[in-house]
Amino acid sequence: MSVSTAAAARTVCAPLPVLGRDVTVPLVTGGEVTYAALDYAASAPALQRVWDDVAAYAPYYGSVHRGAGYLSQLSTDLFENARRTVTEFLDCRPDDQLVFTRSTTDSLNLLARALPAGCQVFVFETEHHASLLPWQDARVTYLNAPRTPRQAVETLERALADRDPHGPALVCVTGASNVTGELWPVRELAAAAHAHGARIVLDAAQLAPHHPVSVQELGVDWVAFSGHKLYAPFGAGVLAGRADWLVAADPYLAGGGASRKVTRREDGGVDVEWHESAARHEAGSPNVIGAYSIASACKALTEAGFDSLVAREEYLISKVRAGLAEVPQVKVLSLFGDDAPRVGVISFVVEGWNSSHFAAALSAEYGIGVRDGLFCAHPLVRTLLGSDPQTQGECGAPDAAPGEKSLNAIRVSFGAGTPDEHVERFVNAVRELVSEGARWQYRTEDGRCVPAV
Repeated sequence: MSVSTAAAARTVCAPLPVLGRDVTVPLVTGGEVTYAALDYAASAPALQRVWDDVAAYAPYYGSVHRGAGYLSQLSTDLFENARRTVTEFLDCRPDDQLVFTRSTTDSLNLLARALPAGCQVFVFETEHHASLLPWQDARVTYLNAPRTPRQAVETLERALADRDPHGPALVCVTGASNVTGELWPVRELAAAAHAHGARIVLDAAQLAPHHPVSVQELGVDWVAFSGHKLYAPFGAGVLAGRADWLVAADPYLAGGGASRKVTRREDGGVDVEWHESAARHEAGSPNVIGAYSIASACKALTEAGFDSLVAREEYLISKVRAGLAEVPQVKVLSLFGDDAPRVGVISFVVEGWNSSHFAAALSAEYGIGVRDGLFCAHPLVRTLLGSDPQTQGECGAPDAAPGEKSLNAIRVSFGAGTPDEHVERFVNAVRELVSEGARWQYRTEDGRCVPAV
C-alpha cells in the first residue's frame, strides 16, 4: 500500500463504533489499560449500531409466525425483512433460499444432512473444522493443502476429473482462512466445480466481515456464515443458496414451524406435510433477535462502504506485517506467500516461546487479547508448522496428545472496529516481549498458561 493510500485509509474510514472500545482491564504489573480486542476471527465485538437496533426492538419482541397480536405481527415482519436484507447483502439469485441457523457450523451441518444419496464431497485439509467435519456420512475426498491459488484450482480439477461423473458432488471451500487470513480463489474453484458437474458451498465466516460476498459474482451454490463474526453476537447464522436439495431433504429439525400440516392416521401414527420454504429447516421459535442483528450488521457494513473498509484494513494489515517482519524471531504462517491478498487474520510463532505463554503475557502485561492454539484447523496448522515438536514449553498443556505439547501458534485478528492504537500496541508488545522477556511468572492451569500468583 502506498503512503497516499494509507493516508486515505486513515481519513476516509474511521473505525466503526463497537461495544467494549472503552473497557479497561487490570494488568498484573499494576494499573489498568484500555482493552485491545484483537481476536476478531473468533468473535468480533458487536457494532454499536447492532446493539442500538436490538435495544430499540427489544420491548416489542414477540413470537414469530404464530401470533395474531401486534407484537407478534411486528416481530414476524422484522424477521422476514431481515431475511430479505441478508439476501440482498449476499446478492443471492431470485430463487435462492436463505435459512437462519445458529452459526456457520450449524449451516454446514444442515447442508450435510440435505446431501442427495451417494453425494461425494471434496474438501481441502486446510478448512476450519466447521467445514471439514460435517461430511462424515458422505463419501469424502480430503485434498492436500495447496501452496498457491493456482495449485488449489488444479488440485480440485484433478480430483473432480477422477470422480463418478453420474453422481452428485459437492465442493466445500473457505473464502478466507481463519489461520492465515489468505483469500482463496473462490470464483475459479466454483467454475472448476461446475465444469465437472459438481456444486460448491462457500464458508464465508472469515470473508463476509471483511469483503463483499456476492453469490452471483462468485458463482457459488451456497454460502454460510456466522453472525458472531459479523459484529452481531446473538447466536444466529446463515445458509443461503439453491433451494432444491434443501426442499428435497427431511427437515434438519422436526417440530413446529417446519410442519405445514400434521394429521393422525388410523393406525395411530401421524402424517406430516413439511413446508417447502426456508421454514422447513427453521423448526422451533426463530431467533428473531439474532436474525435482526445480522441484518443490522449487513446494513451497517454496506452503508460504511466496503471499499473504504477494505482500504483501511489493508493499512492495518501492512502495519502489523511490517512490525512483525522487524522481529527476526517471529515466523508468520502462510500457504500462498507474502504477496497473497488477505483479511485481517495473521498467525505466527515466536522462536524460543511457547505460544500459550506468549499470548498470556500479551494479555496479562499489555491488555491485548489474541488467540493461541490450533484454531479449530488442526490439519492446516500442523502443515504450516511443518512438524510436531516433542519438547514441552513452560506452559504446554499437560493434557495434550503426545508430540503436541508445544504444537500451537498465536493469532492476531482485527477488523472494522479496530483502532490504530490497538495494532500499534500489539506490535510494540511483541518487540518488547521478544527483546526483554516477560516481566511476570506464569504457570499452567487446566491446560492454559496463566499468571502465577
